[in-house]
Amino acid sequence: MPVERVALPPETRVRAGHEPLPPLMAPGTYAVDPTPWRRPWRAWEELSAAETAASGLYAPVYPVPLGPRNHLVLAPGDTRGTRLVPERCESHCLGIAAGEEPNLVCAGCGLGVGSREDDCGLWQTVWYAPGAVVRRPLDVPAPAPPPPDRPPYDGSDEADRGDLRLAAAAGAALARLLAASGGAPLALPAGPVAELFGRELTRLLPAGPPTRRVALAAPDLPEDRADVVLVPADRRTGEPTPPKAPPARPADAPVAVPVTARLWAGLALPAETSPMPLSGRPPAGVLRDDYPLPDRPGRLRGPDRHTLRWTLSRMPEVRQPWLRALYDRI
Repeated sequence: MPVERVALPPETRVRAGHEPLPPLMAPGTYAVDPTPWRRPWRAWEELSAAETAASGLYAPVYPVPLGPRNHLVLAPGDTRGTRLVPERCESHCLGIAAGEEPNLVCAGCGLGVGSREDDCGLWQTVWYAPGAVVRRPLDVPAPAPPPPDRPPYDGSDEADRGDLRLAAAAGAALARLLAASGGAPLALPAGPVAELFGRELTRLLPAGPPTRRVALAAPDLPEDRADVVLVPADRRTGEPTPPKAPPARPADAPVAVPVTARLWAGLALPAETSPMPLSGRPPAGVLRDDYPLPDRPGRLRGPDRHTLRWTLSRMPEVRQPWLRALYDRI
């Protein structure tokens, strides 16, 4: 089955609840996780700055994994030709979790190729070990992913679990907003952006007059001269979507903070329920009805603090003294 490479979802490290979570990856997609995997483990104090940076870490985490990097991440339904080895699974609560040895082996030769997880509180995921599988281009396009499922926002636990993706996306964006702030208060636009990020930014940044202004931006939105802009992330790379007309002088370009398209749509288009940004806007009072999604919730779940700290630890900017001190407080 063909699969298309996309950016690693920001909710990858989120663990929540006592019920199984849905698949991490959308059908027909895969991602590459650049972070080291499990053992050998080392204490942060035992490693030099060069060694931790080589592992993609710039602030203390405990313990530091130094295993292989670049695992391929897929939904279990997109894998073929493998066999599960139950005795290599680490946990048996409501499902299975990855252990120190691969719990997935090639159905033909028995070679360990990766691990599957679907225990309670974990996303249903397959992690193919780097070097165990070979990626080959195909002459057929990958299937178009379906619209993301989103349970109704009725205040129930089920709705709360379905909002984990938005909370993680907000946590990753908050980390980049903090780095872009320079350690000074930010002026947020009124509405969903202030509702989502205002409380955390007030708690984490010092009091005083704002020195930088935040705005929403996208290729199809009018230009807003702001210091920091929230833009849709490219689904394939996770990087900010480039503007149609770059500024004449690169020095004048604002700091671009990428957010997932689904979160950006909830912030920029509060009257629109699409999970993806539109090309332009519909007429006032007109809503799309070609996807099975409910209306936008009355409030967005706050940023996930675990994702916030995880993202900061992997940003070189966290080595700045003021941001490192903030990291240690979170």
